[in-house]
Amino acid sequence: MGISLPDLPAPAANYLPYVAHNGLLFVSGQLPFEDGEIAVVGKLGDTVSLEEGIRAARLCAINILAATGHAFDGDFERIVRLVRIGGFVSSTPSFTKQPLVINGASDFLCEVLGDRGKHSRVAVGVPVLPRDVAVEIDALFAYS
Repeated sequence: MGISLPDLPAPAANYLPYVAHNGLLFVSGQLPFEDGEIAVVGKLGDTVSLEEGIRAARLCAINILAATGHAFDGDFERIVRLVRIGGFVSSTPSFTKQPLVINGASDFLCEVLGDRGKHSRVAVGVPVLPRDVAVEIDALFAYS
């Protein structure tokens, strides 16, 4: 797909970027980093357009795959299924298109993983996210 996975960013606090346990890989919330920098900041419904929000969600998904690749030493065939993603969208009270924003991640992950990428999810609006990012997404994978 012509996508280069970035290096795994170091955690910003006392947590791990992922935890593998009993066949499940929990990937901590990923931010819309691109080339080592936060790419999309602000709120949907204010300074961030729907298209920029979708792009931010896709970037979060790319970073989820970077963490997953690190956990599995690049062996993505170990993924049995993407079970769930949790999408958080920094938005104004009147913005109600959070699911469309998170589609940026869902569509990308399904494109990359095929049927293994079909997942459950949540898409919620929040008043603010760390570093003023527009989107944060976490993930849960089943693996072998």
